[in-house]
Amino acid sequence: MNKIVLFLLVCLSLYSMQDIKPSYVYKASGGVTDIVVKNNKIYVATGAGSVDIFDMKTKKILKKIKVPQIKDFMGDDIDAKVYNTDISANNDILLVVQAESGYRELYLYNKNNLKKLISEDDRLYISKALFLDNGDILFCTLGNTMYRFDPKTKKTLWTLEVKAVDAEFNSTFADFVIDKDKKTAVVADESGDLKIVDIKTHTITKVLKDQNLDKVFKVDIKHNKIITAGQDRRCVVYDLNKNTAYHLDTSFLIYGAALSPSGNKGAYSSDEQNNVAVFDTNTKTKLYKLTQNLMTLTKILFISEDEVFVTTDSNKFNFYKLK
Repeated sequence: MNKIVLFLLVCLSLYSMQDIKPSYVYKASGGVTDIVVKNNKIYVATGAGSVDIFDMKTKKILKKIKVPQIKDFMGDDIDAKVYNTDISANNDILLVVQAESGYRELYLYNKNNLKKLISEDDRLYISKALFLDNGDILFCTLGNTMYRFDPKTKKTLWTLEVKAVDAEFNSTFADFVIDKDKKTAVVADESGDLKIVDIKTHTITKVLKDQNLDKVFKVDIKHNKIITAGQDRRCVVYDLNKNTAYHLDTSFLIYGAALSPSGNKGAYSSDEQNNVAVFDTNTKTKLYKLTQNLMTLTKILFISEDEVFVTTDSNKFNFYKLK
């Protein structure tokens, strides 16, 4: 399709959506890298060396978990970036943190105690880490190796090179998610393919190909539906139950995407102005445009069918009510 025609179609589609402004704008300690919501608390990882915890009801900050500063190449003390965070069933808080020499460290926060699980001496480039139901931790490195890690013993239980059987090398890691029942992980990387991992057997059970043609920045899964945010300006929706897939095109790189709890709504960053398009995943109908996001998106998070957080590289992040 002619690029000009495609651009006009995208603009027309966005114009027909209902514009929604933030219901509330929160302010964190620094640029937001990740956000998790649990039990009416908002856990916000930042580039300013902290996880800020907000009360959703009062919208006030309850606590800041600070990580140790590191030295930059000039020898000056700087804040260590917190790359992502997660909350366990027991309310332990997991943090992936910038270390010196480019490595990453893994911390566990519990009862006002910050404990280092993996240090820079382990020489790992940890990109993202998430809890499993029993408190074990699943994490991926930049080189696309997945680890199952026991925080009690600080032992690695298994590792998996995340690549297709016929691939000679791993593609650089981009993102991964775990489904609600904690049995399956979906890994996205620079190849555009998605790898489906059975966590119990630590094997790759399926590779989803040929929809994203370049790096996938973000991935999400709900009720066997998967959504992607692609460098190729494609938002792809897979339905594993129906064995179907389709993609939505935009005029700009798609940095974020997410699904609602039911999987019936999807959202993705849709243009250069950092607006977010919300659509019906079954009909592809565009529903809403979430506006006033200040910088490049870092995460979209549905906390219900009609409530959405959008975070960016800014220290301000938006909460939207769709109805």
